[in-house]
Amino acid sequence: MSVTLADWNGEVMPLEDVKVSVLDRGFLFGDGIYEALRVYGGKPFLLREHMDRLKRSLKEVSIDADVDAFEKRTLNLLAKSGIKEGLIYQQVTRGVYPRVHKYPPKGTKPNELVWVKEFTETPFAEFRESGAAVVTVPDLRWKRCDIKSINLLGNCMAAEAAAQAGCQEALLIAEDGSIVEGSHTSAFGVKDGRVWTMPLGPNILPGITRALVLKLANRANIEVIERSLLKSELGQIDELFLTGTTSEVLPVTKVDGHGVGTGKAGPVTLRLVAEYQKEIDELVRS
Repeated sequence: MSVTLADWNGEVMPLEDVKVSVLDRGFLFGDGIYEALRVYGGKPFLLREHMDRLKRSLKEVSIDADVDAFEKRTLNLLAKSGIKEGLIYQQVTRGVYPRVHKYPPKGTKPNELVWVKEFTETPFAEFRESGAAVVTVPDLRWKRCDIKSINLLGNCMAAEAAAQAGCQEALLIAEDGSIVEGSHTSAFGVKDGRVWTMPLGPNILPGITRALVLKLANRANIEVIERSLLKSELGQIDELFLTGTTSEVLPVTKVDGHGVGTGKAGPVTLRLVAEYQKEIDELVRS
């Protein structure tokens, strides 16, 4: 079994050797930010976009960290790991301080963690052609889902509901009936060859894979409409798919036990699956 390497505040060690104080605010309050990105052919995929989002999230919650130095340590750790196909996890918390709800004083040192592990096959790979099954659940999360916070209890509850139903993902439904996103994915519908997706706002994460897929759709001359997709409209759409760092582009063929469209992965989704793979191949060749 290979050792997963971690960088804990600048010190490289096996992940299992990392020790975190119980007074770390990430442990106490979920007071921190994270990113996760794929490694293909030994190269980080969409690194710049992930680092920019990390920087934005940290700014939104007023955690002062040197993201440029963190990025360099991330790349150094990847090189030391020798991993060619993997996953990078990054996390920055507000640091260690006696338990009070208000922020600790300025100058409190953030805790910065990154690890790299082998990740050769996503748990969604077998559904790339056949399509995944999902369930719908109420969106119970906070009102700033555009910030990639480590406080993910609502997401975990939704993911567990999916697992209990024998499904691969859960779709989060807002009070107005709109499909917001998945527990750890962005959601897209397809109707008459056009892609529908929820507009960016505080209620959804600005997904890195989402942004790339919109770019790929534009390149492939697939029209994109940024509008809410209602749960009540699921019976009218032709295709449904999800995107994410580990799910990549994932066709969905069943929602709450009911088939979507023809019950098979549709042509628009499969075109985007192929375009996404081309993007990965280009990274590996570069």
